[in-house]
Amino acid sequence: MTIAGLSTVLIPASLLAGGSAAAAPESPRVTQASDASITITEPAQDGSPAYTITVNKAPFRITTSRGGRTVLATTTQSASASSSPVTFTAGGSTYAATRVTGSRWTQGKLTLSLATTDPGYHVTYNLTPKAGQYQVAWTVTGDSAGSVDAVGENYVLSSAGYWYGQGLTTTPQGGPIEDQPWPLNAGDVDNEGMGPSSHDRNNPFWYTSSSTGLWVNTNNDMNVQINHGQSGLGSFAVTGTNSYNSTVFVESTPRSVYGDYVAIAGTPQHLDDPEAYFRTPTWNTWAEFNTNVTEDNFLAYVHQLADNHIPGHAIQIDDGWNSNYGDYTFDSTKFPTPKAMSDEVHKLGFDLGLWMTLWINKGTKNFDYAKEHGYFFKSKANPDDVCLVPWWNGEQGAGIVDLANPDARAWFSGIMHNLMTTYGVDGFKFDTRFYAPSCAPDAGYTTRDYLELAHQFADDFDMQGLGLTAAWTGTQRYGFAMRDNDKGTDWHSYQAALAQVLSLSTVGYPFVETDMIGGSSGAPENPPTKEVLVRWAQAAALMPLEYASTSPANPRYDKETIDLYRAAMTLHERLTPYILKQVPRAVKTGEPIMKPIFFDFPDDKASYTLSNEWLLGDSLLAAPVDSDTTTRDVDVPAGQWYDVARQRVVHGPTTLRAYGANLAQVPMFVRLGTPDTGMLMRALHTGAK
Repeated sequence: MTIAGLSTVLIPASLLAGGSAAAAPESPRVTQASDASITITEPAQDGSPAYTITVNKAPFRITTSRGGRTVLATTTQSASASSSPVTFTAGGSTYAATRVTGSRWTQGKLTLSLATTDPGYHVTYNLTPKAGQYQVAWTVTGDSAGSVDAVGENYVLSSAGYWYGQGLTTTPQGGPIEDQPWPLNAGDVDNEGMGPSSHDRNNPFWYTSSSTGLWVNTNNDMNVQINHGQSGLGSFAVTGTNSYNSTVFVESTPRSVYGDYVAIAGTPQHLDDPEAYFRTPTWNTWAEFNTNVTEDNFLAYVHQLADNHIPGHAIQIDDGWNSNYGDYTFDSTKFPTPKAMSDEVHKLGFDLGLWMTLWINKGTKNFDYAKEHGYFFKSKANPDDVCLVPWWNGEQGAGIVDLANPDARAWFSGIMHNLMTTYGVDGFKFDTRFYAPSCAPDAGYTTRDYLELAHQFADDFDMQGLGLTAAWTGTQRYGFAMRDNDKGTDWHSYQAALAQVLSLSTVGYPFVETDMIGGSSGAPENPPTKEVLVRWAQAAALMPLEYASTSPANPRYDKETIDLYRAAMTLHERLTPYILKQVPRAVKTGEPIMKPIFFDFPDDKASYTLSNEWLLGDSLLAAPVDSDTTTRDVDVPAGQWYDVARQRVVHGPTTLRAYGANLAQVPMFVRLGTPDTGMLMRALHTGAK
């Protein structure tokens, strides 16, 4: 059958409105509403709602609707090819798909032929609907298709409401260190080089308040822009390919979209960290000393924490302990008796950890050895040379140990085990990336494979509750802790930390924590104020895990700082049994332990813009103070909630305006009538039975 305006159309008559088989339509149902469009209707099934996909032919556009309401829409053809629905770059120029020239529906898939702004190229576009989602796969073809170096799609952000996901974001306002929009389209996101080799924590997954979502199925680097320059557009481009593969989710709630993504990414196969790691924080020297850490000031720091009864299970020496970057020996000038130092740390009740990187600087003994034995990645430009990668600790560049090489992996593992047996080191903080795009991959390996190898390698060692600093779709299954990146020491950075932890938790990583409480970027010269440090500690107490560095016992602070900080850590300890009760569900289903209110209360419209409130489990509402004030508004969702500070019942939904919380108070609310109510009431010392 031919539809006017299409050069080639093969849509079976039984699938067109008014066809002879209309009484018993197949699923899904494809109709031509007019010569201007093709519509696919996916019926409700498997717990997912019915939805409709409308393909506008000229200009090309795709609109997704549910219940007669648009819930996601691509852009339409514009004067700028870069902001069109389907776009690609080739030879330094950007082109766009313009209109549908042909279509075919067969075996549950709609295949479209798209003309482009360059007659030498065309796009073959496939759309496959399923319950609750549809797959999109398209390829740029033509005589010069091999010159295509990036492909992308563009969406109208407002068509889907608020946008979330991705993990950490780069923004002109200082992200990811000092800024993280929540929701994403409330800011200006501009991420280049987002991919499996990135040092940031990202996933190519986004979800929206309209209960739609997008997952881009790629292991290549991406360029992502969300409302960049206040454009109102979401641009998701994949580099190094002429093909694009994505999944659009269409569900009834944002939580259901998240569930669909976790079904793809995977859930934690186990809990990587012992239960004790949830109880007390990991301490690290970075914010206190930067690279100026020595044996003397480190031991003074450990004693300071112990003498003031500040909880912790491990204390790590960050960057600055080794003699050369890559030789993995203690600097004998700064650390003259490392074994005795280790014994003293253990005597005080802490495990000892070390900062660790697989990047080995040129000029070190281990560089020469690893080069001679072929343990490094090779250069893409010259396969006979070591791939030298510039980084913040090596002007001449560093070689990266190739974990795909079994001998290299065994050699490096031996180095780490030697540190453990010789000095009594218990665990490690892994830092830097495990692969760089400038390096030549081993035959048959992708960037994603090296991320897998890194997780497998690190899993053999105790990461002391910190996990890794690299992520992509699929790394959820390792069950590692996940933290945001270095933060400044001001209120803006603290606020960014809260939004980032929520973001990481809702792309599939339930065991989350902020980076160092109080921040570390700019420290120790620019330490956090008393108020920032205490408020940050209070917020961290209401998260699954804690990571600390700035000591409240530092002489710059007063006794009240010590007492309030300790109180926050003690609060977290009291909540640990409740937190651990959430772990089996997180392992089984990927359910976030820390989550936005709208995950459990999708009708609570006020909660969709809140990054400073969350649910810990299903029964504790956390509303820490995140600014230099002693009041804040608190959004309380539907139901009955016990106000811990005021010892009263609050009936939601309601907003508590100018809720007072002095520096010693942490606004918390226990949901009444749940299986966990009693446990929480007892943990929070309300006196309830």
